[in-house]
Amino acid sequence: MGSGSSTYRPKCIYLDIDGRIQKVVFSKYCNSKDIMDLFCIATGLPRFNAFPSDILFKGFPFMFVFLEKEELFQNVLTQVAEQFSRVFKINELKTEVANHLAMLEKKVELEGLKVVEIEKCKSDIKKMREEMAARNTRTNCPCKYSFLDENKKLTPRRDVPSYQKYMLSQETIEALRKPTFDVWLWEPNEMLSCLEHMYHDLGLVKDFNINPITLKRWLLCIHDNYRNNPFHNFRHCFCVTQMMYSMISLCNLQEKFSQVDILILMTAAVCHYLDHPGYNNTYQINARTELAVRYNDISPLENHHCAVAFQIIAQPECNIFSNIEQEHFKRIRQGIITLILATDMARHAEILESFKEKMDNFDYSNEEHGTCLKMILIKCCDISNEVRPMEVAEPWVDCLLEEYFMQSDREKSEGLPVAPFMDRDKVTKPTAQIGFLKFVLIPMFETVTKLFPEVEEVMLQPLWESRDRYEELKQIDDGMKEVIKGLEGVRHSNEAP
Repeated sequence: MGSGSSTYRPKCIYLDIDGRIQKVVFSKYCNSKDIMDLFCIATGLPRFNAFPSDILFKGFPFMFVFLEKEELFQNVLTQVAEQFSRVFKINELKTEVANHLAMLEKKVELEGLKVVEIEKCKSDIKKMREEMAARNTRTNCPCKYSFLDENKKLTPRRDVPSYQKYMLSQETIEALRKPTFDVWLWEPNEMLSCLEHMYHDLGLVKDFNINPITLKRWLLCIHDNYRNNPFHNFRHCFCVTQMMYSMISLCNLQEKFSQVDILILMTAAVCHYLDHPGYNNTYQINARTELAVRYNDISPLENHHCAVAFQIIAQPECNIFSNIEQEHFKRIRQGIITLILATDMARHAEILESFKEKMDNFDYSNEEHGTCLKMILIKCCDISNEVRPMEVAEPWVDCLLEEYFMQSDREKSEGLPVAPFMDRDKVTKPTAQIGFLKFVLIPMFETVTKLFPEVEEVMLQPLWESRDRYEELKQIDDGMKEVIKGLEGVRHSNEAP
């Protein structure tokens, strides 16, 4: 586009009259009569007389022949003048066209963005349809690998150094033995080093001739086979194992159990939620997933955790039991399976009742009694978050509710039953915890306290305090609901005619 001065620049026409070049200057404001007068002056003819026939308008693709008839001349001259007048508007038209093109380009850009959004929506819809189609079959459970692939090996994604990567301070070593240990302060590699320390500190590496490098590889592979769920993840695995380690120390279990039992307790804690998909057994069974079908609706997740654990151990580079005699290995394997299966909360009442029956005459030399105690111990560790200080325990409640809500949302979308304690529209943090503390955690730890009195102050007292705190929170929530309900009643009465 030109500037304002170029827009109104006069135009020139050169006339060839008998070999003489005559310049005629036009302004954009000239009308047809003015142009006719300019032509007459330039040719030296009286106004409205005919021009000679050899007048040629240079720069135009036509020649004007001026006839004798004045009327015809005037008409032709008028048309020429109008054409010249339009020429002066070209720059204005250019500006207008440029503006119009800019508007069109903007529209094209906006339409292009719309097309991108439409394509994204189409892609999302396609993914949703594929997911819904998969759900309708009700045979798929998201797993990292399939047992059908016998050639699939669960190996660490990287090798481990032969040297000690992290040196734990004495303060950390002492803190690890206590239920108050803050599990949120540690990165995955640091947690792996802490787990490694526990196996060494308990004498398991020495007593069972575990290759230290194999132990590192095994722990790394364990880490890699926990999913990034909000709750059932590797940090939860570490949390449960650290609580088991602290209970072994607190209750002096190494004086009451054999080293084989200690190895079973620790290894079951490490493996108890391997490859958890983030959806519980109820969902697996109701959705008829691959796991539920494979394990006939009997603790499908716990069976899966056991299977993954021993698939990892089946790899020579991860087999921490490679130097253990076959008979001992069979006992260890059966013990680990028994404890992991005991973490199914559907069996909670059955296991606790069995333990209570043995309390009056508990005998450590009785294998059945010992097995029942180990089942109770791993159950205590599995659901022990509220034993920890409030600032450590409360984030776990948020993580668990997030995973619950993720499942209940999916159950609603698939038309499956939804448990009230998992429904985001019905449950709150206080209501979720009060019932769990009063009817599950506290009764179980009270029973354990009868066998291990030292548990009361360190583990049971925090549970009572947690229960009281959540009951206070519930009272506050209920009070707020009453206030809001009253305000809404007042508002409705004021709005009534």
